[in-house]
Amino acid sequence: MTKESAVMRETTRERAHRLIPAGCHTFSKGDDQFPESAPSFIVRGKRGRVWDADGREFVDWGMGLRSVILGHCDDTVLAAVREQLELGSNFSRPSMVEADLAELLVQTIPCAEMCKFAKNGSDVTTAAVKLARAYTGRDLVVRCQEHPFFSVDDWFIGDTPCNAGVPLAMRELTKRFSFNDLHSLTSVFDEYPGQIACVILEPATAVEPEVNFLRDVLQLCRSHGAVLVFDEIITGFRWHRSGAQAHYGVTPDLATFGKALGNGFSCSALVGKREIMELGGLHHTKPRVFLLSTTHGGETHALAAAIATIREIQNKPVIEHVWKIGGQLQDGFNRLAAELGISEWVKAAGVACSPCLSFRDRTGHDSPSIRTLYLQETIRCGVLIPYVAPSFAHGTSELDQTLEASRKALKLVARALEAGTTNGLLEGSPTKPVFRRFN
Repeated sequence: MTKESAVMRETTRERAHRLIPAGCHTFSKGDDQFPESAPSFIVRGKRGRVWDADGREFVDWGMGLRSVILGHCDDTVLAAVREQLELGSNFSRPSMVEADLAELLVQTIPCAEMCKFAKNGSDVTTAAVKLARAYTGRDLVVRCQEHPFFSVDDWFIGDTPCNAGVPLAMRELTKRFSFNDLHSLTSVFDEYPGQIACVILEPATAVEPEVNFLRDVLQLCRSHGAVLVFDEIITGFRWHRSGAQAHYGVTPDLATFGKALGNGFSCSALVGKREIMELGGLHHTKPRVFLLSTTHGGETHALAAAIATIREIQNKPVIEHVWKIGGQLQDGFNRLAAELGISEWVKAAGVACSPCLSFRDRTGHDSPSIRTLYLQETIRCGVLIPYVAPSFAHGTSELDQTLEASRKALKLVARALEAGTTNGLLEGSPTKPVFRRFN
């Protein structure tokens, strides 16, 4: 068999894995994150639904890794993008739309006095760390250990099981504390006095901050001269029109935004206090921070998408809707689990605008195999729900179909829990955690 004929006989999935490490460009989309029955490729989406390469239609709750908050192919966003594309996408000097979006973010986000744009969340969280180090003259970063992901860059990845390729010297510069445990953060400051540049955390994930926790973290940073960074890549423009910092009433020094910012278009933002942000500018006499010098950070159509998305969120009840529909999904899911007598092990928890589905075995441990069984069976019913990212496009039909699919899936989950195994029910292998040392 010639090389050409062998390639012709490949499946599209095999071709992707031959050409692309992991077969995709973010680990969260990898084959090891989905059951065997999952669609290999998505070819299009509209509102709250997607279609795969075989023409199968799914209710989509993943919504582009939580980035699509208005719905796939939102007409208003696409109109703004098309208008900009007719003018050009990238130039050798700044475009007007850069200043327009920056002004809108400064008007919208409490901590924003200046902005800098990039394409990914990792870009801007790493930029925030660099600014904090330059501003304080310190090296150590303290990150919340319960929050799953901050960046692909060495300062974070070096502090995970996936630290291959990261020098030991870099790994040792990142320390940890626990969410809702102020004492754990105080202990880190006490152990490394005068060495901590910044504390970085998400203001909330599946777990909300306890009363005054974020405020106390801010005060602790103030007393030790450290910069407080909120990673709002997920919470921004989902918890509140002005970010979770507005929702919880605590204003950090720096914050990062992405995901919902562009309704799926590649746009992220670092925002924060002028005295810190300006270190990456031209109007100071301090050492210059080479901050986010990206060719595509000012790509006009992505910034236009962000402006249109923010305007839609401001002018329509988008935030209210995602809280409502997410809460309805949580309540319906938990009713089904209670009816089947499995609510001790299976539940929809977390914050209503970003619910979390939890699957445990009878020993109380997280169960990848039971979770995979649920995903497998909901996929059979036309629902793709690797996690839950409610959007403005999710309505009664998507909710009803998801709960009906969940009813069928949870009946099998109940059988697996009773038997103590998914053997005979699960096709293929269980999903695996993204952060693991070996495949």
